[in-house]
Amino acid sequence: MCGIVGYIGSKPGKDIILRGLEALEYRGYDSAGIALLDGEKSQVFKRIGRVNGLVQEVEDKAGNAGLAIGHTRWATHGGVTVANAHPQMNSDHSIFVVHNGIIENFSELRQKLEGAGYQFESETDTEVVPQLIDYYLKQLPSFTAAFEAALNDVRGAYSIVAISTREPETLYAARLSSPLVIGVGEHENFLASDPSAIMEHTKKVIYLEDYDVAVITKDTVDVHNLKEDKHISPKVELLDYENKQALLGDYPNFMLKEIFEAPAAIRSATLGRAVAEQNVVKLGGLESVLGQLKYIDRIVIVAMGTSYYAGLVAEYLIESLADIPVEVQLASEFNYREEPFSRSTALLAISQSGETADTIAALKKVEDYGVLRLGIVNAVGSTIARMTDAGVYCHAGPEKAVASTKAFVAQVTVLLQVALCLNDGRSKRFKPLIEELNKLPAKAQVILDQADAIKTIAENYADYRDFLFIGRHTGFPAALEGALKVKEISYLHAEGYAAGEMKHGPLAMIDEHFPTFAIATDSPLLEKTYSNIQEIKARKGPVLALATEGNEAIKELCSDVIYIPDTAPETQPILQVIVMQLFAYYIAIKRGNDVDRPRNLAKSVTVE
Repeated sequence: MCGIVGYIGSKPGKDIILRGLEALEYRGYDSAGIALLDGEKSQVFKRIGRVNGLVQEVEDKAGNAGLAIGHTRWATHGGVTVANAHPQMNSDHSIFVVHNGIIENFSELRQKLEGAGYQFESETDTEVVPQLIDYYLKQLPSFTAAFEAALNDVRGAYSIVAISTREPETLYAARLSSPLVIGVGEHENFLASDPSAIMEHTKKVIYLEDYDVAVITKDTVDVHNLKEDKHISPKVELLDYENKQALLGDYPNFMLKEIFEAPAAIRSATLGRAVAEQNVVKLGGLESVLGQLKYIDRIVIVAMGTSYYAGLVAEYLIESLADIPVEVQLASEFNYREEPFSRSTALLAISQSGETADTIAALKKVEDYGVLRLGIVNAVGSTIARMTDAGVYCHAGPEKAVASTKAFVAQVTVLLQVALCLNDGRSKRFKPLIEELNKLPAKAQVILDQADAIKTIAENYADYRDFLFIGRHTGFPAALEGALKVKEISYLHAEGYAAGEMKHGPLAMIDEHFPTFAIATDSPLLEKTYSNIQEIKARKGPVLALATEGNEAIKELCSDVIYIPDTAPETQPILQVIVMQLFAYYIAIKRGNDVDRPRNLAKSVTVE
């Protein structure tokens, strides 16, 4: 949520900042802004809406200053206005700040500063930061000291970058529970809230940790940790990231591109891991803790949004294949629960970005419990990847559309392999499932080859206002994810339910204007799902069924049918969800929505 880019060097900073903001726009697109410093001369440009509007204005009017910061905003405190866009400034416009996160005590700080004579121009929590720096700069000997004093007053989560006409050769940055990475160049340095914004310029990065404060010139990076009150020797790492993966290519938008990358995502998630010839599942990220995993008698999965639904699928998989009890909790709820937690319990965090604030907080909650902390993330080098004891990368590549698609497919693929790894070959399903994982990319492609037919069906449902998604067993969390996709990008009401719950309330909603998307793929529970469909039909509800190839009987029950290839029950959710992603996508396109950047949402929720 929100994107930050910074640059210091001899090149025109505006070009680097604007390209970086375009790369990060999927993280926030309510407004955008840039500040440039050339000695004591400053320029600030801010616009409501997309980055392309800012680009035109900056290119026409901005100079070639080599010190610049930029921001693309997802509104939290204050509406979408130019005044609330970042950068925010102090009263005499000599200090410029961009900020991701939330300053929880900003009202208290604002009152303090107003009492000291400061006037505010925005409704944002961010504006207190440049004003605080200014306040302390009048009392302390250096900008660094004033910056750190301001940070000590702030409570909340933040990544903050500041520049000032008083220190026109320096970038200042700080991080607490919100990602920030420094890109190291030759006589130039970069800053970003996500490496994708700077990877075209450098692959050498420094990940800032919580309470780190960085003072950056074009040739130096000095890091001081406020909590430990000591200087840190920055560790330079190499980005394992291909820029071409983040390019749109011939697709009309990133969401469709990422749906069509599902076969590649499955293949990447299994490559070198699920080896049918050797009958093994080898997860290198878990090898260091395999001894501990043998003594685990309970797993708690924490996640948010789509990752939470992947966790619900994993609950079925791990319990049935590894005989380990699993519970899945929303990280936002887990953080405020009081519950028994023994050292024989493992905490498994799932996050596409590896920066989800609530999930990070869940890991922090148990850091003194002495429990094993595991992670399933897509973003290499992310906060969750670095703070867990062990974990597995999804290797799905960058996902730029706000609504997650291929990341969910990769997560469930990885989680099935985790279940098999914990099974350690004990189940007779072990080898068949490894073989099925290797066949799955081709089966996913079969679904994608039906995209035009799915589009035709979806467009016939685009004028309905309400949808019910139902499923049983692993089809239940798949139904929840299908409903979420419709909500996220179509802005239509959709609910996911366990099919067996129909008689316990949801049937009251059903009429001819309330269609149901029924997951009815082959399983021992298929006859029960047929009964649920009959209940809906009896109340005149239209039914679109998702069935397994060869099931002709279901056509007698439903208005429309979409087929997926025959696959194991454990891998069905992966194929089911690809169909529902396409269904939601084509409804949204028919309704004229921006599927990459749905209203009110942003990628990577880095604040609670």
